[in-house]
Amino acid sequence: MKKKLLALLLASVMVVSLAACNGNKDDKKGSANDMTVTLVVADKFGDRSFYDSSKEGVDKLAADKGVTVKTIECGGENHTTQMRNAADGSKAGDVVVCVGWEFYDIETVAPDYPDVKWIWIDNATSAPVANVLNITYAQNEGSFLAGYIAAALSTTGTVGAVGGEDADTINDFIVGYEQGAQYYGTEKGKTISVVKNYANTYTDPAVGKECANALNDQGADVIFQIASATGDGVFESAKERGYYAIGVDSDQKFIDPETIACSMKKEVGNSIYDAIATLIDGGDARWGTTWVADMSAGYVGIGYGEAGSTQQVPDDVKAEVEALAQKIASGEIKVNTTRS
Repeated sequence: MKKKLLALLLASVMVVSLAACNGNKDDKKGSANDMTVTLVVADKFGDRSFYDSSKEGVDKLAADKGVTVKTIECGGENHTTQMRNAADGSKAGDVVVCVGWEFYDIETVAPDYPDVKWIWIDNATSAPVANVLNITYAQNEGSFLAGYIAAALSTTGTVGAVGGEDADTINDFIVGYEQGAQYYGTEKGKTISVVKNYANTYTDPAVGKECANALNDQGADVIFQIASATGDGVFESAKERGYYAIGVDSDQKFIDPETIACSMKKEVGNSIYDAIATLIDGGDARWGTTWVADMSAGYVGIGYGEAGSTQQVPDDVKAEVEALAQKIASGEIKVNTTRS
């Protein structure tokens, strides 16, 4: 009798243990408690735009998926060294995310760490690298809409753009912006001029303000900033001189709701989140390829601020912009690009 009772007790313990083990496995499904994501940015956080958006993406991964997040700010230098620093501290299955075109040495660095997954934001390797996912954006498409809005808001018929530098990625914004402004002019029978200049820095608002003032002196009464933290100077100029500005990468209207009419959103954080979440939840075959995050997938568009924000863009123009977005997404409107 004692032996039977003991056998029953042992059997019960085994059943409870197995149930507990299965329960733990189910609880961890979709989790990545053992994964570390290291975010390496070419410059510094605090731009309230490009780099900060990437940080929001990995922070959301930490909250939703349980990943451990590390960050490295390059401060505009030592990009290759910092890539290696990130990888040297990583283990198999970890992810290193490099944000900025400056990480072009990823082509030679990533193969030295084949067990680490890499993501390169805003540029692409010259040839596929097996453990690198390149993410580029159809910023030209979103900028087309920004240009259309700028032309619609302008009373002078001249709109402007301040770029961080004269480079392909920045010019991809500008060609779309110019096309959108001209499209508005053609549709409405108005003459629209687009003026531009380059700050040659992404971290100096004083230079951004000088650039914006120069464009305003040429008649531009709506100016698109494409210069990261330097763009804060564009907002300052617009506020002081009484014209409208357009933000970039994130919805920047919160910075100055009375001055910033809208923003061209490039969903950097969401794209990082989606790529890594897909990897966690069952794998992703995109590594070794370039993913163009475009308007049709919802990764570029226009933001008008939070509900209740002051609105400068009339509802009828917003409706026109939405219709144009659908035409771009469907391929009916082809937007100019600097990408090959």
